[in-house]
Amino acid sequence: MNIDLRSDTLTTPSKDMLEAMLSAKVGDDVYGEDPTVKELEDKLARMFGMDYAMFFPSGTMANQTAIKLHTNPGDQVISDKYSHVYNYEGGGGAFNSGVSFKLIDGNRGMFDANQLLESINPKEFYHSPLSSLVTLENTTNKGGGACWDINEIKEIKEVCNMKELSLHLDGARIWNAIVKKNENPKDYGAIFDTISVCLSKGLGCPMGSVLIGNNEIMKNSLRTRKILGGAMRQIGYMAAAGIYAIENNIDRLKNDHIRAEEIGEKLVNMHFVKKVEVIETNIIVFEINNAIKKESIIEVFNKLNVQFDWHSMGLNKIRIVTHLNYCNEQHAYLLNSLENIKI
Repeated sequence: MNIDLRSDTLTTPSKDMLEAMLSAKVGDDVYGEDPTVKELEDKLARMFGMDYAMFFPSGTMANQTAIKLHTNPGDQVISDKYSHVYNYEGGGGAFNSGVSFKLIDGNRGMFDANQLLESINPKEFYHSPLSSLVTLENTTNKGGGACWDINEIKEIKEVCNMKELSLHLDGARIWNAIVKKNENPKDYGAIFDTISVCLSKGLGCPMGSVLIGNNEIMKNSLRTRKILGGAMRQIGYMAAAGIYAIENNIDRLKNDHIRAEEIGEKLVNMHFVKKVEVIETNIIVFEINNAIKKESIIEVFNKLNVQFDWHSMGLNKIRIVTHLNYCNEQHAYLLNSLENIKI
């Protein structure tokens, strides 16, 4: 048995998703003539109560487009030190938009309104970059799938309004937060200026993200996507996968959350584990005991044909991500293996 829990991007389309893709009506999206893309975009705009949505090949491109829409070269973006836009997008903010980042030392990828207020450069102090955009990530990847409190987000929005800053949500795993907290997507749409949502993580699509916003901020999104190389043709086949995922795969995220909690319960009692982050959704991040070499842990799990993310979280941290292709049989095997493992 092979178990791959490195990421929730490792899924393959189900039979029903493939059938939806094969039956999709398509056209040339560069000409704005793909009806299935339009259906997906309209669906998501309505879901979040915003004016406009645009389909992208990747979440990174959607986030980078948002940064470009909200900033001018030389501006500063404020985000948490764990944020995906800073850590995992190849320095795209600097390369594509000419911006710098001010990083807040938050808790598991989240900060509060007071921390934000202290981080904003005064406009009149022209020696410092102009703070113009705040980005939040929900759930937080590097923070172990942690969910923001929406009331804290509202307080952050008040600071943004007071200081005339834009607010963007990297919602790569927003579906997990919405399911965990039983929230309404429209509550997010009422707060943020732009929101990126991912279809290829928890929802199981082979590709795709969507950037959502209101007409004024999104008016240059098509040109920006083109500049970044994101023009696509008969992409309705992939948009059909997104429509299927939104209609069928959101509520089932609860299963991923439950399995992650059960794995975490086993890890807490293992001698090679120093700490397990609080588990809220489908991501488990745990720290290895300093007396144990990571290489020896990797070797043991490789023999069990179990793959985790050994590298992206840092030297002594390991990430496990549950997903829709991780079945009951695999889960039982892993739990049993964790009970009997010796390192």
